[in-house]
Amino acid sequence: MEDIQNITQGMHELKFGEMAGSFPQEIIQEILIRLPVKSLIKCTCVCKTWKSMIINPSFIRTHVSPAVQFVNQNDIHLLLHRVSGLQMTTFFGQKVMYKVNDEVLSVHYDNQAFDHYSKIEFPVATQGKKHNSYIRVVGICDGLFCLADDMFRYCYNFFIWNPAIRKLVTIPWPNVRFDTHAGYDASIGFGFDATTNNYKVVRVVTLLDQHGTPTLAEVYSLATGTWTSLGCVSPTCLTDGRASSVFFNGVLHWPVFCKTNGDLYYFILTFHLGKEVFRKMPMPKIIKWKFDLGMQLSVSDNRKSIALFTMDNRFEDSFLEIWVMKEYGIKESWTKLITLGPQGPERLLPRALCFRKSGEVLVLLTDKSRQELVSLDLESKQFKNLGISGYQYCNVGFYKESLLLLDKSNAESY
Repeated sequence: MEDIQNITQGMHELKFGEMAGSFPQEIIQEILIRLPVKSLIKCTCVCKTWKSMIINPSFIRTHVSPAVQFVNQNDIHLLLHRVSGLQMTTFFGQKVMYKVNDEVLSVHYDNQAFDHYSKIEFPVATQGKKHNSYIRVVGICDGLFCLADDMFRYCYNFFIWNPAIRKLVTIPWPNVRFDTHAGYDASIGFGFDATTNNYKVVRVVTLLDQHGTPTLAEVYSLATGTWTSLGCVSPTCLTDGRASSVFFNGVLHWPVFCKTNGDLYYFILTFHLGKEVFRKMPMPKIIKWKFDLGMQLSVSDNRKSIALFTMDNRFEDSFLEIWVMKEYGIKESWTKLITLGPQGPERLLPRALCFRKSGEVLVLLTDKSRQELVSLDLESKQFKNLGISGYQYCNVGFYKESLLLLDKSNAESY
């Protein structure tokens, strides 16, 4: 019976291949460009012409373009990375884990119930190369993940990974390291340079043991496979390794702070990936420097600007503020949407992660021993429990499958 099924399937494939050959290439491409990644991978086996078309860099770029993404906008999901650990240590006055007990990477279909998801396994190829207990997701762009093993440690293993097609690029070690520059604080960003059709990793490093604590920058290019030093960052600033970046409109953004006449103040450091130029973007005026103030940047609810989440981490008077820059780049357009204090009888502290497509905000409610993931409706100020708890570390980003890396000879298959 199995042999008969294989013969029948082969005959169907043969007839399909003959029929496909009779269509103009332009029509075939218009059809293929709208297919999901898994279907396209199967289509590379139909015939040599289709394979050549699909692995062409121009086809791969078009497939991930905004126009095609708009047609398939329901395919844009939330990627949730959560980690729990048993062994903890103290790092700059904070309790952090250094041995992982459980680590889950999952894609949640944001237009459906949050419990509808699929798990993704980290590539085995990273396991023998990393020095830390777990890998963190630095950023996600066009279906590519930038991974790093530098959380709470001086480690230098970075990867660019496409889980949809199981391809991985190992990035060479950066130039600024502990053995070359002594102690430092580093922030990393990942995004796309549309002027050169290139993906870049940007590392901003404040040297803690050098006079004046200068901040240096270096850029890794996926196209060339090398790091390039940009020298000292201007405007002058100090990075916070705990703060993550956000990529929006061709620009990376980091919350940083600066010393002026003995005082400290915050601003947003931006880096244009095409021009490779740093700029200063102001934060809301009323945000004053505090040692325990945590910051998180996100794309805004309408996807047309950025949002800022500020969190005071002191338990006695903790709070969360959610700000949106209504007009991108306009200082006066910063608008505070909500202020939240500790929640419930357990006095759980709220920490915002990102906006959802619905306009709600993913929030972690946490105390010293546990975390609970909820969705916050900004209008009703009500929380909806998402059924995920018990993880000490949690990160989230938007994810859409793509074919990127399919044409890269230096990308490792696994």
